[in-house]
Amino acid sequence: MNKVLLVIPAYNEEKNIERVVERLIREFPQFDYLVVNDGSKDGTAAICREKGYNLLDLPVNLGLAGSFQAGMRYAYQKGYGYAIQFDGDGQHRPEYIASMKEKMDQGYDIVIGSRFIVGKKDWSMRMIGSRLIGAAVYLTTGARLTDPTSGMRLFSRKMIKEFALNLNYGPEPDTVSFLIKQGAKVAEVPVTIDERTEGESYLKPLTAAYYMARMLLSILFVQNFRKR
Repeated sequence: MNKVLLVIPAYNEEKNIERVVERLIREFPQFDYLVVNDGSKDGTAAICREKGYNLLDLPVNLGLAGSFQAGMRYAYQKGYGYAIQFDGDGQHRPEYIASMKEKMDQGYDIVIGSRFIVGKKDWSMRMIGSRLIGAAVYLTTGARLTDPTSGMRLFSRKMIKEFALNLNYGPEPDTVSFLIKQGAKVAEVPVTIDERTEGESYLKPLTAAYYMARMLLSILFVQNFRKR
């Protein structure tokens, strides 16, 4: 119950997954991990099988929501006390997991790794979008989050159970907002997230703009009618 499971959704990450997992095995053996191959069309699953990695191989692409929930069901069934959403592209740094767990042990249900708590304010589109979504979360829940769009999120056993058994959606900002309304306590710790060096991100400018608009609409309006 005191172990941390890194849930690593991976879609077409053949250029990154070996580097990510090998570093975890070599430098952070205290953490368990699970690669959730989300119906990749490249060699992601083959690399994981060849290397003997812990792999949950989904036969079709379910998207982030489906692949993450599959990982959370695994975490729940195996009795993990903590599960962290961890990118398979090498952007997330495992050295921050310990501080996120320490924060959670102060009584929080979700701990977000924030890029914007400290440091230079670059006012990039990423930061502006995160600030807008953070404002929407504050207006609807009263919770102040500097980086609600960060994909590096640690969940408690209570939240693992919610995602595994009750919530049929992904760990996006609107879901975090919904969980806050249900009583979840959320905190942030400062992290640095690296840029992708290999492969191609799905988050193109138009996709990012659509994502931001969808999150704002969901947080400000849809969440008022959402049920577990």
